[in-house]
Amino acid sequence: MNIHWLTLTSIAHRPSNTDAPRRAHPRTGPRPSPGAVPLGLGLGLLAMAQPGLSAPAEDPFQPVRRLVGQPYHSGFADAHDTYNGMGTGSDGKIYYVLSSERYDVGAQVFAFDPRTRQIQPLGDLTEACGEKGAQTIVQGKSHVNFVEANGKLYFATHIGYYSIVDGMEKMGIPPAGWKPYPGGHLLAYDLQRRTFEDLGIAPEREGVLTMNMDTRRGRIFGLTWPSGIFFRFDLAQRNMKSFGKVSREGESGKGADYRTICRSIAVNPNDGAAYFTIGDGLILAYRSSSDSIETLAGEDLKKDYFGLYDPTSPGHMGYNWRQTVWHDQDQAVFGVHGNSGYLFRFDPARPRVEVWHRLTSLPSQRSGMFDQFSYGYLGFALDPDGRTLHYLTGAPIYRDGQRVKGKDSTAMGEAKGLENLHLVTYDIPRREYTDHGAIFFPNGDRPLYVNSIAIGLDGAVYFLSRITEQGKTRTDLVRVDPPLTRRATNRR
Repeated sequence: MNIHWLTLTSIAHRPSNTDAPRRAHPRTGPRPSPGAVPLGLGLGLLAMAQPGLSAPAEDPFQPVRRLVGQPYHSGFADAHDTYNGMGTGSDGKIYYVLSSERYDVGAQVFAFDPRTRQIQPLGDLTEACGEKGAQTIVQGKSHVNFVEANGKLYFATHIGYYSIVDGMEKMGIPPAGWKPYPGGHLLAYDLQRRTFEDLGIAPEREGVLTMNMDTRRGRIFGLTWPSGIFFRFDLAQRNMKSFGKVSREGESGKGADYRTICRSIAVNPNDGAAYFTIGDGLILAYRSSSDSIETLAGEDLKKDYFGLYDPTSPGHMGYNWRQTVWHDQDQAVFGVHGNSGYLFRFDPARPRVEVWHRLTSLPSQRSGMFDQFSYGYLGFALDPDGRTLHYLTGAPIYRDGQRVKGKDSTAMGEAKGLENLHLVTYDIPRREYTDHGAIFFPNGDRPLYVNSIAIGLDGAVYFLSRITEQGKTRTDLVRVDPPLTRRATNRR
């Protein structure tokens, strides 16, 4: 019988995949030789040791702490689930997009001022793209996070109106009198002038599912939906270059030609390289010097720890990474594999992927079961302190001692069942994991369909969630007070 051990010298988990000798830490000094206890007992003691936490609940599968998520009302009744679609501006405001699933009502852009707690509507995406009154299926989403450069926020648009075919989402079939979706646009929002600029339409007039930007060289990178076309757009030259389909037929294919499209492009700001994955686990790289893409040799994301997947079947992300961030101090990419919830570090210079820690919630770790959202979670971001990762992830719900079970399988990205929402942080230099507990609204309701995150300059956590009030459900902004004491070091 194997027993796993947890040290009691720290309230955080140590990485499970390292057996290097302990070393002095620049802040804490040498670590004493620890005592050890079995993992089940250790997790309970860990919960009691954290400041602000109550003693463990009678049922160890229940959250030991509840956080309050303060909902806001942006005034958009048609707001539906938003994936990514957020960002923190240099002015301290939280910018976000509320999506629409209607063919005739476009997504809306808003700004939240943390100082005044006021929300300002900024505009309609369809109108920003110059398509108001065109009778084309509207710009119903932004599926990407904002990237700021030279006083502007750069982002992209996507379709929000779908037709379900064989249980899978397809481009929406236009109703009588309406024309097909005209394609996703690249947009820029000027923070001072408060105006939108249309930069162009995605290749093959597909939606823009994934986007990031090399802000130093003024190059935008994207992946389209449903075919998975990789492209780059040069701001200075106003030049769009398509590299074609990079993942078989993407999510428009069937059987052997089907592949889930990567939702995150990682950019190395030093050399302008951009990295993304495909469902088979291969890592592809855009090279700025040659304006070309290649498949990395000698490393991939097909790790046993992530699980076993058939990349030709829908309903999961396969061996794709789910969300990534660039960490300047480490000169590396930190990311999370969506279905398994494992945190990894990708060093592009070597290249090497190192699996660090499972970022799933403590109740999920105890249950040993995957969470309910079929693709995993996009709410993964680096704090402005430059050292702390924030992750909004799922946790099982237990009633009368039994786990609430959802669907066994699904053919698309969706929640297979009801679950709690937990906030997890990970301190990169200290390698410290903390589950801060489950988030609930003041009325006791759970946030649902959360796949977005933005960290305020004061450390507050923002996300977009389904909210039900007076019998009506919408998606809107939610704020959680800062879970951590702000660190003044390592700001960049």
